[in-house]
Amino acid sequence: MIRSRNRAVLILFLFLLIFGTACKSKKLLTDASDLRGTKKLSGSVKERYAEILNVSGRDIKNEKLYKFIDEWMGVPYRSNGMDKNGVDCSGFTTLLEREIYDTSLPRIAKQMAATVKRKYEEDLQEGDLVFFDFGGQKYSHVGVYLRNNKFVHASTSKGVIISDLKDPWYYKYFSRAGSPKAMSSVQVPD
Repeated sequence: MIRSRNRAVLILFLFLLIFGTACKSKKLLTDASDLRGTKKLSGSVKERYAEILNVSGRDIKNEKLYKFIDEWMGVPYRSNGMDKNGVDCSGFTTLLEREIYDTSLPRIAKQMAATVKRKYEEDLQEGDLVFFDFGGQKYSHVGVYLRNNKFVHASTSKGVIISDLKDPWYYKYFSRAGSPKAMSSVQVPD
């Protein structure tokens, strides 16, 4: 009895030692397929995001956008959250669009979907919105497109992260994309 308890304690200790230290030594900046699990990237904001987005540093022109993302990166998900203690996908998108693009959006992802001028995914530009249908709910998740199929959003499991639109898990739920229009009489899409 004592031997099996000691063995269980030893196994638990080894598990915590291996996985506990591994998690502390890494900061997940993205779950984009090609960078999943990478160590924290170093360098300037332009250099870090150029690496994540697989572009040249000189292609990062909207430094204000990437500084904003950097400040929010890793903030945990919280339903109806709108601050750095926790934020949901539509709250994060609302804050980003207001701060960076001086654009007012509805607070709910489904209502945001009604405010976009629809685009094909190959025509997306930095700042456009991307929508997903999770859990059978139309336009239940929203993110902000960056470049090279990457988008920033508040994930329910990982908080604010950058993901890849072409990641098979995200792509199967991808439903709409476009540029925010001026808010007038917004109709919720079917």
